[in-house]
Amino acid sequence: MARAIVALVGRPNVGKSTLFNRMAGLKKAIVEDTPGVTRDRIYEQAEWAGREFIVVDTGGIRFEEGDILAPEVKKQSELAIEEADVIVMVVDAREGVTLEDEMVAGILRRANKPVVLAANKVEDFKKHLGYLDFYRLGLGEPIPVSAIHGMNTDELLDAVIALLPPAEEEEKDELAVRIALVGRPNVGKSSLLNRLIGEERVIVSEIPGTTRDAIDTPFQYGGSRYVLIDTAGIRRKSRIKEPTERYSVLRALRAVERSDVVLIILDATERVTEQDKKIAGFVHEAGKSNIIIVNKWDLVKKTERTMKEFDDLIREELKFLAYSPILYISALTGQRVKQVIEVVDFVAEQYWRKVPTAELNKVLREAVAVNPPPGGKKRVNIFYITQIKTGPPSFALFVNHPEELHFSYLRYLENTLRENFGFEGTPIRLVLRQRESRYQK
Repeated sequence: MARAIVALVGRPNVGKSTLFNRMAGLKKAIVEDTPGVTRDRIYEQAEWAGREFIVVDTGGIRFEEGDILAPEVKKQSELAIEEADVIVMVVDAREGVTLEDEMVAGILRRANKPVVLAANKVEDFKKHLGYLDFYRLGLGEPIPVSAIHGMNTDELLDAVIALLPPAEEEEKDELAVRIALVGRPNVGKSSLLNRLIGEERVIVSEIPGTTRDAIDTPFQYGGSRYVLIDTAGIRRKSRIKEPTERYSVLRALRAVERSDVVLIILDATERVTEQDKKIAGFVHEAGKSNIIIVNKWDLVKKTERTMKEFDDLIREELKFLAYSPILYISALTGQRVKQVIEVVDFVAEQYWRKVPTAELNKVLREAVAVNPPPGGKKRVNIFYITQIKTGPPSFALFVNHPEELHFSYLRYLENTLRENFGFEGTPIRLVLRQRESRYQK
């Protein structure tokens, strides 16, 4: 089930980032964030009233002299608005309605998307009713909130959830492996898709952003069925012709959610960029199996150490994907492209792998005997482990004091599981549960 996208928009300094952090903080993992994942995010997974969604911080919409929206900002904001299911326009209730607010509101009215108007920085909801002046933006009733204090954000989220599209299961071929191709513009996603299926099904151009939609391409290989999802472009109805690189992650969100295996495509002629990290980080946090594809390998001048040097660079920059296989290919010449599907089959098998409980607990007992949990304020005992789901492989650890178990020890247990059972190419989820209740979350 693909999660809906909620975009926060507005002029600078109205509190979008604070509200973003507040909404994202509603759903926190039991353990700390995975070390090594980029912290400069424009997206985060969130949940409210049982509904999961993705919240996106679009940055401030600025205007040049004469109240003209700067061309680059216009592309960014239009792309974010186009990809969103619901838009939250954030305004500053202390300053009141500004000309920039009116300009942003005009953009949103023309977009014909569901909008929730958040009047931020309201500290006293009874005395300060100036936020009601925002009615004149023509976006409906303003909802007063204080993002920094978390006041009235529940009412705001209720309004957002009410406007989200129905959470319906996607109809799909259950026997087909769904493969998403993600990466920055012009890294060769469409070229790889064409090479994999052996025909020119997607327009290929040197101009970033040529593809105008996420295109599903079913095909068969070696008797197995697959669906390739190309995320190189944006929706056809959009007027954006040159989407900025910062927002290329937005185009990958839905495809990643719908996939079983993600091909994270890098450009061999460039170093790993911050945008590469953002896209790879989302794939990891979404719990999807993945392969790192280094494309344009034919353009690299090589020595006997070149591939090893690239391996070391990628492992250093994408530490959180230490479990992911790396393939060096050329979509243009076809070099090693046949290996892509072979590795896809392998990581998909790991993604859906189920390990018997008896085998898991044997490995757990040995791991704890060799390296017991470090002592803290309370003695930690790990009693039991069982696999609770696949895709990605997820395991429940029954512990007497879950809050005392440090993420570094959980990383040790994860590495132990990988050493014994493989799980190459797929994230592993460890969920801590107290010993007293097997079903306690």
